[in-house]
Amino acid sequence: MMIPPPALATLQWILGPDRLCRDVSLAPFTTFKLGGAADWYADVRTADELAAVTRTAREHHLPFFLLGTGANVIVGDHGYRGLVIHNRARDLRLDQENHRLWAESGAVVYPDLIERAVAAGLSGLEHYVGIPSTVGGALWQNLHFLSPPPERERTMFLEEVVHSADILTEEGERKTVGIEYFDFGYDYSILHDRDDVVLAATFQLSSERSRARMREIMDANLQWRAERHPPLDTEPSVGSIFKKIEGIGAGRLIDECGLKGMRIGGAMITHRHANIFVNVDEAQTADVCALIELARDTVERETGYRLETEIDFIGEFAPPTDAAPTKVLKDPDLVTAAERAKAS
Repeated sequence: MMIPPPALATLQWILGPDRLCRDVSLAPFTTFKLGGAADWYADVRTADELAAVTRTAREHHLPFFLLGTGANVIVGDHGYRGLVIHNRARDLRLDQENHRLWAESGAVVYPDLIERAVAAGLSGLEHYVGIPSTVGGALWQNLHFLSPPPERERTMFLEEVVHSADILTEEGERKTVGIEYFDFGYDYSILHDRDDVVLAATFQLSSERSRARMREIMDANLQWRAERHPPLDTEPSVGSIFKKIEGIGAGRLIDECGLKGMRIGGAMITHRHANIFVNVDEAQTADVCALIELARDTVERETGYRLETEIDFIGEFAPPTDAAPTKVLKDPDLVTAAERAKAS
């Protein structure tokens, strides 16, 4: 994609010559560590820059995509024909008196937000430790996790601590909105249906919980995730591939079909969790797409349920790999959460 000279001049004025680049590989910026290059890449570092770059892209009708931690996206092997705006606006401001924490939308929930809040003795965010997400992504999906142990009695949602947010609306207006604006639901906010951009958010926290208790919750939640999710540094993944099926679970269906350990190319369904695929050996996106088709077709044929993906597919994709799948046996030293629960 060519950027018209007026738009290019504006973007360079906003970012400077070093933070607007051509032909940048997106794989290093995603948790799956795969995918092709973007025609243009903008490294945005403040909320003001994010608003200005987004406005410029809209005004000149440039195709663009907002990238945060890259934890819920799969980029096509042929890359993205447009402008990728990498949101790295991470400023934080603490209002200790009112128990509020303001954060730009590129701030990472953990460690940026959580560590700042816990250090200040403010509770409410510690539940979401270990989930790879920016503030903007967390509001987009209404980030959630189980309530504290040992009860684990309900699901806790980010909306419970959201006070307000600064947004750039799809109409181009910059304004502050309250929590009611987002119409939060399970894995849902109004951002799914509107092209608004979150610039920053304010969280209403409390001082009711001690730092020691917050650390206990964080440790327990990190342990819970470690038992079910592969470590991103050694087994890159994108989290759950398929949407939750109420009362059944997509992972359970995949597991019942005997698909744990199935591998195509460099991508494999991990033995830790049947709804998580991992990049085990320089996988291509085409390998992942073939594995998705295998899981979806097998589950539908054997159970009658049709799995739907919950991740975003960005850019241009090659046809799925046509290589035959192989079965990788589970490491005998790996004890899964299900096996641990059964043993207890």
